[in-house]
Formats: sequence, structure tokens, C-alpha cells
Amino acid sequence: MQAVILAAGKGSRLHPITTNRSKAMLPILGKPIVERVMEDLAANGVDEFILVVSPDDRQITHHFRRDAELQAEVRFVYQPQRLGMANALSCAAPLIQGDFILSACDNLTSATQVATLLEAWRKPPPAAAVLALMHISPEQVSSAGIVAMDGEWVTRIVEKPQPADAPSDIASLPLYCLPQSLLDYLPEVRPSPRGEYELQDAIQMLIERQGRVRGVILNSRLVLTSPADLLAINRHYLVEGNHLPQIQPQRVGANTKLVTPLYIETGVVIGRDCVIGPNVYIERDCNIGDGARLRDAIVLRGTVVAAGADLRDQVVS
Repeated sequence: MQAVILAAGKGSRLHPITTNRSKAMLPILGKPIVERVMEDLAANGVDEFILVVSPDDRQITHHFRRDAELQAEVRFVYQPQRLGMANALSCAAPLIQGDFILSACDNLTSATQVATLLEAWRKPPPAAAVLALMHISPEQVSSAGIVAMDGEWVTRIVEKPQPADAPSDIASLPLYCLPQSLLDYLPEVRPSPRGEYELQDAIQMLIERQGRVRGVILNSRLVLTSPADLLAINRHYLVEGNHLPQIQPQRVGANTKLVTPLYIETGVVIGRDCVIGPNVYIERDCNIGDGARLRDAIVLRGTVVAAGADLRDQVVS
């Protein structure tokens, strides 16, 4: 089965940590978040990925051509301008050969929840599409696509409504099982007031013309929109413990304590009298000065942490 991953976003709200790399390439314990998303799909039989990327993002193409561990075919298409999800999908359309999964690069669920979505796609009566859904708080309604439901069926989807106009508190997440026929509706999508081509408009056309769009409510997800999210996602992976810890610093000074869970990449130099951890992830080639204290922190690649620094609940670069 094919999957399309939308990975062309710059991640403006993550600035300055996206100054030198895209949101898709921000690390989750040694792997870009986009690869973590793809792993959950590959665990459910997806063997071909189409990545929609920015023409400027050479790091992502380099990673999947040379460094990625994913056992699947990966092809790239470019979105010249960031004009919304429907526009991004239209860029991938020439490579799509049948029904497919669509996911954003910053939306992590789990392999188990992807399996639930695919079960809903395959079960009778047949669905034209399956949408991943989640209950959200009232303050989140105006920043999401909100659905109206009739039992398990989605009858309407409204992009970013005012709370008073929202048909429910159920949001559509950027994870879908979609028919190839949805691509026929993309040319009819018109720009929203913010100048973007919204995928929800195409899905609404699908609902009106083909019906039977099934919704599956998920109980959890991790989404990357801010530095605090990057901290939370890495902490989740550290604490969950499903990934082997990596503690491979190049050098550790005298009297330094390493408190697990930790993930430290190669080329890291740690000074003396430091306390590192718990819940710390240090990317490669960093230098941690003498007497530094790090807890619940991420140190991105090549960063120098000053001697005596006390970092907690921070992403530093």
C-alpha cells in the first residue's frame, strides 16, 4: 500500500530550532520525526512512501537516500510553494496508483492506532474514506477541522470554525485512508481566506458525492508544533522505553553523573562534575561544559553548553 507524507512545512512556530532544518527533520531519539511517522505505517504493511517536500530541504532527501533505516521505497515530489494540504496532495497525485494513506509529518499516533484505522477501512460496509478523529477542548476548536457525525459516519467537516459554529468537539486529525477518486476533486478546491487550498474542502466533496466516510476516534496522539512539543515527544519515547537507550559520548569527565533515561549520540563531549538526566537527549557533536546540569532537556547537534549551565525543560541549539 502507498502512503503520502506531507513534509514541506517549515515549522515557523518552532523557530529558532528550525532555522537550519525543517520540522520534518527535527529529531526524536536519533531519527527525524517524519521517519517515526513512517515507521508506524510501515509496521502495518505500507511499503511505498511518497514524500511531499520543499525544494530547499536537501537534508530530508539526503537522509532517506543514505541514512534512513526504513525498509521501504521512498520517492520525493516537490511543493514549490506552501499552499495547503490539498495543494501538497495534488503535487503527489501523478505518483498515486490506488487507494492510499495520507499523513502529516508531525502527527504521531502509534502502529496500533494505524492498525485500527486500516481495520475500519477494510470492514463492511465499505467506506469511501476513513478519517482519524479525536475529541478536543473548546479552545482548540477554532484551529482544527471539526466534523459532524451520524453514528460512525462523518456527515460534514468544517475547517477552523468559531466555537459557536462548530458542529461538535471532534477534530479531524491529519491521518486518513483515502480513495484515488479523491484526487479528482482537488482541482475544484478554491483558496481559503488565508490563501491555502484546504484538504477538508475536497473531503467534503467526497462526503457529498460518494458518502460513507467513516470516522475512527483515537484516544491519543503526539503532535509537533512548538519546542515544548519536541521536549514532550522525546520524553515520551524515553520514558516509554520501547527504544534501546543510547549512551555513546566521546568523553565523560571525572565525577559526572549520567541519570537514565538518557539518549546521547556519538561525538558528544561532557565535562567534569556534571549531572546529565533524567530525560535528556543530546544530539551528536555537542560539548557540555564542566559543572553543567541538564534535566528534561534536548541539546541539538553541534551545540556548546556553557560551564555551570543549569538547563531544565529547554531545547537548546
